[in-house]
Amino acid sequence: MKHIIIVIGLVLTFFASHAGDKPSYIIYDSKGKEVKYSRMLDEAAKAELILFGEQHNNPIAHWLELELAKDLFNTLKNNLVMGAEMLEADNQVILDEYLGKLINYKNFKADARLWPNYETDYKPLIEFARDNKLKFIATNIPRRYASIVNYEGFEGLEKLNAEAKKWIAPLPIKYDPELSSYKKMLEMGSGMGSMGGMGSKMKPENFPKAQAIKDATMAYFILNNLAKGQSFLHYEGAYHSDSYQGIYWYVKQAKPDMKIITISTVEQDDISSLSAEFEKTADFIICVPSNMTKTY
Repeated sequence: MKHIIIVIGLVLTFFASHAGDKPSYIIYDSKGKEVKYSRMLDEAAKAELILFGEQHNNPIAHWLELELAKDLFNTLKNNLVMGAEMLEADNQVILDEYLGKLINYKNFKADARLWPNYETDYKPLIEFARDNKLKFIATNIPRRYASIVNYEGFEGLEKLNAEAKKWIAPLPIKYDPELSSYKKMLEMGSGMGSMGGMGSKMKPENFPKAQAIKDATMAYFILNNLAKGQSFLHYEGAYHSDSYQGIYWYVKQAKPDMKIITISTVEQDDISSLSAEFEKTADFIICVPSNMTKTY
């Protein structure tokens, strides 16, 4: 009887100690099974490409982006390459000058068309690469060219001169409108197309194409900057790599055998289990409470 009382006491103590826990995130695998950060790190360290899909205003995703970079660097050293959607390809020279400490932060900030949340969310990544002499690649298409696709489709890019075409994926762009991510974008585009003003000038079928040109361009610059024996850690909005589409799809078109690990970030009111809708979204899904403080 004494042993039973002790066991019951231990059980009650366990539940009492965990009743007030408020975890800031839980990581799940593609099947919805909870896994440890160390498992994600181990798999990432064995991959050639790690696609880290974030929610742009989620502080947990941004913190883990930096932590993963640090931990991968401990293993890979200078074989780690970093890159991001948040920097446009035609700013690579400016970025390289800053990474190489040829220009100061004031000039870099003035010229690089940085996102409004750069200071809080992306500056730590750039500074980490700068401090450790790592390559950081600006992978995204210049936004002015993505805008052309919004209004004129891929055909509008043919008007660009040879110099401008250096900053986009080679034309013609391979495109599969049957991918579920682009179908969803088409639905969004249809809604925008019915709006008045500027939205009415957009053809709904071009909305997913504008997404695809970003995906294709990011994939192109990832592949162009990944040498044998290196691993590329890339940061993008989760929609650019969720469900093994977007950037992932374009990379696989060029390199079917490349070892890629995908990470996604999702939000739920209750993170104690992963919602079925998010299963198979990525190899690893970072589940964060919906009421988590936002960075903007």
